[in-house]
Amino acid sequence: MTTALEVVDYLVLGGGTAGCVVASRLSEDPGVSVALVEAGPSDADEPRAHAIRRWPEMLEGEYDLDYRSVPQERGNSLIRQARLRILGGCSTANTMITWRPLRGDLREWVELGADGWDYETVNPYFDRILAQVTPIPPQDRNPYLQDVIDAAAAALGVPVRESWNDTEFRTGAGYFEIGYDPADNHRSSASYAYVRRGAERRDNLHLVLGSLVERLVIEDGRAVGAVVRDSGHRVRELRARREVVVSCGAIDSPALLMRSGIGPRKVLEAAGIDVVVDLPGVGENLQDHAEGLVIWEATGERSTVRATGWDAGYVAVVDDGDLPDVSTHIPLETWGVNAERHGAVLPRNNVSLVPNVAKPRSRGRVWITSPDPEAPPSIDYRYFTDPEGHDERMLVAGARLARRVALQEPFASHLVKEVFPGPDVRSDEELSAVLRATHQTVYHVSCTCKMGADDDPTAVLDPRLRVRGVDGLRVVDASVFPTITALNPVGMVLTVAERAADLIRGTG
Repeated sequence: MTTALEVVDYLVLGGGTAGCVVASRLSEDPGVSVALVEAGPSDADEPRAHAIRRWPEMLEGEYDLDYRSVPQERGNSLIRQARLRILGGCSTANTMITWRPLRGDLREWVELGADGWDYETVNPYFDRILAQVTPIPPQDRNPYLQDVIDAAAAALGVPVRESWNDTEFRTGAGYFEIGYDPADNHRSSASYAYVRRGAERRDNLHLVLGSLVERLVIEDGRAVGAVVRDSGHRVRELRARREVVVSCGAIDSPALLMRSGIGPRKVLEAAGIDVVVDLPGVGENLQDHAEGLVIWEATGERSTVRATGWDAGYVAVVDDGDLPDVSTHIPLETWGVNAERHGAVLPRNNVSLVPNVAKPRSRGRVWITSPDPEAPPSIDYRYFTDPEGHDERMLVAGARLARRVALQEPFASHLVKEVFPGPDVRSDEELSAVLRATHQTVYHVSCTCKMGADDDPTAVLDPRLRVRGVDGLRVVDASVFPTITALNPVGMVLTVAERAADLIRGTG
């Protein structure tokens, strides 16, 4: 229900992927009241958010904050970072490629101080996810994609996988498992799966839509509420008897903490904000998957059959490890804006592969320069700046793997010639320069409010997702990851939010 209620037990700030899960699960207890605050409108009457194949129409439009970065010293400075102001957040606009948590990712988290986030503890929460996640069925499988899958398996020596989430894996090629209903292409967003399919009718769940959070209210070291501003510029204070949960995403969660006086002292003072808690890790440790691009002129025409248009791919190990080093999507249409900006002339009939760096070691940051909640945060991805050169090496390796796949039938018969980076771009140095100048984000920015051990000065949260130095305050979204997941993170975001609800209730 929608209401002007001013005091609740739990105040969840941000109605995106994680916020919808947390608010819905907490409101299952009829003895508590929950308010879910979202800056945008409901997605209920937005058809573009319902059909998952229409996901590109949700980007760079009226719901998209369309963030930009500061100039990048070694990467593309012209990236547009989608962040959605609408109930369901980015789960209303992404392709919902959903992976069961990988053991290697969680092992890494525990090694970095996230006690209790081991695979055995976390994995069962994936099975609680209410979103319908399914392997793409035959009626939505494009024959061209099957040719590329078969070629990748043969060229790289990886298995063809009919499903991914029923087993542990390191490598493979196949159609993805995504969150949608194949019967009508309906997206299984967090808003749909957790709120609009029944929870919104609960008397104890209050949706506060069109309300931008200006700052948290902290009294005597405890978070007790938030100041919000609605679309009519009315400012009011919402209060929480028990806890405040920040779920604004990996860019806006640290920004909200900083606007509330929680963050690095120098950043807060420079922005004109009084320091409540000097917490140096807020906004640091930013990680993202950088995605390269290889394009070929193609022969013939391809079917328009699809679930989303980004329905298949392959993952490969380059070094000797227990996690993928390169994850590659196989799009049905090339997104070649950055290549064309770089000077590439693309034929009308083309196909592409887009390899991304699965486990980046570069670390960026996000910070605010003003207390104004409408002022975009500053973002510095610092792509390809890790001292060992790992990320650059994996970007080049991903392009070389794509070229190997292109030589293999049945994919090879679809191709005329490589047009980008182009057959004359051969050395590692040449490939690196072109790929770094034209790479794209996969919209997987994360890790900016990481959880960790008590002796880690950069850990914003303890392993129960509580903000250090402030009582009654937690963060739940992709910002809490200590390190980015090797593959698309929406499954992990949903899983983390499921576990967070138990942690908040004291049952996890």
